[in-house]
Amino acid sequence: MRSINISTRDFDAFLALAQTQHFTRAAERCHLSQSAFSQKIGRIEASAGVRLFERSTRHVTLTPEGEVFVEEVRRIQNDMRQAFAGLQDLAQRRVGRVAVAALPSVAAEWMPQVIARYRAANPRIKVELFDALAGAGLAMLREGRVDMAITAGEDLQEFDCVVLRREKFFLVCRDDHPLANRRFVSLAQAAGPDMMHLARSSSVRQHLQAQPAVHAAHADGLEVEHLATLSALIAQGLGVSVVPELTLFHFRRERLRAIVVRDPALRRSIVLARHKAKALSIAAQAMFDEVVAQSRA
Repeated sequence: MRSINISTRDFDAFLALAQTQHFTRAAERCHLSQSAFSQKIGRIEASAGVRLFERSTRHVTLTPEGEVFVEEVRRIQNDMRQAFAGLQDLAQRRVGRVAVAALPSVAAEWMPQVIARYRAANPRIKVELFDALAGAGLAMLREGRVDMAITAGEDLQEFDCVVLRREKFFLVCRDDHPLANRRFVSLAQAAGPDMMHLARSSSVRQHLQAQPAVHAAHADGLEVEHLATLSALIAQGLGVSVVPELTLFHFRRERLRAIVVRDPALRRSIVLARHKAKALSIAAQAMFDEVVAQSRA
């Protein structure tokens, strides 16, 4: 196979000669001397392995192969223009897609504001939000289904991460519970026999279970999948639970109380994770920055 080394300027020179059918005028259009222009056309034909022009003392005309090549070159130039126009649209965030996986509590508390601001600034960017537990969100990030994941817990060494917030935990109980009027409680006080838990697959449960006071407690409380269920159970006086700050909107019921758990070791880091080796698109970077800004608000 012949080695092909043809530039966009070579294409411009070829089309100039095809249009003017005159070496001198074509050379002037390309700002080249006639000898340099003739050499360029010769190199193009040598690379193609076929004559593209018939030359006479008065006329320059395309060969049948040259006529085919004209159409191909015009198609290539049009494809290049469209490709660069597409890049400019991406660069100016006129088109594109960004996908985010977020813990359900984050998806409910932060992401509506983030997405509203992002869409106002980038109305033609498609935004996808997946509210997923920590493990599922990170799996989506590994598989390339999302650009970033807002998560907690898990081993995150394989990702580039920004800590968005270290949130406190709260004891949630009914107003007739013995601890309901306290300003603060310890985790040991909260982890009584009536303590209820989220499922073991949740990052909240995993974080709490790692604490000695919870691990040692003999809890007979219920275990459920969803925070809304947990809220309803507490409202019926069936027990208490310890939950992170971002989840408290689930417990805004008339008779429920939220009391700070005063334990310096009990903090949950909310983390924004992305691939180490894969650069974010311009659209995704803008979303990344918007999430960080929301966490600082």
